[in-house]
Amino acid sequence: MSVLLRLALFAFACTLAASVEAQVVTRRHVSQAMATTIAATALAMCESKGYRISVVVVDRSGETIVAIRGDGASPHTLENARRKAYTAMTFRRSSAEFAKELETAPSRRQQATLPNVIGIAGGLPIKVGEEIIGGGGVSGSPGGNDEPCLQAGLDKVADQLK
Repeated sequence: MSVLLRLALFAFACTLAASVEAQVVTRRHVSQAMATTIAATALAMCESKGYRISVVVVDRSGETIVAIRGDGASPHTLENARRKAYTAMTFRRSSAEFAKELETAPSRRQQATLPNVIGIAGGLPIKVGEEIIGGGGVSGSPGGNDEPCLQAGLDKVADQLK
């Protein structure tokens, strides 16, 4: 066997070994307990102001972990909260930022037609550093007060998001 062929086989074997190691991925996730704390805190804050809201927390793949429709909240608020959470998680920014981009970026307008996406304020990504591990959404408060309620929920678990 020639030296060149041996070197090529050695390089190929190294590539295979490296790719096997590269397939192991460690990811952080929003736990059910954390999602419940975020949602309950957001609900309590909004209810203390007299707002009838729904709140949803989704995981890093957009699946719902916790969904709460508060007493007296309109039926559509639960779906809007879910879509806000999904949008924030998917686009790695608040749903308010996404909504602003709809006005200026043609590609964002096209993305707004995707299933589960909505360009309305009230959704925030859940981050550990710059890693997005989920999203939260609140719907039902008047005049753009959804996001501060959700932020209160995120602040409640901030020590766990480091």
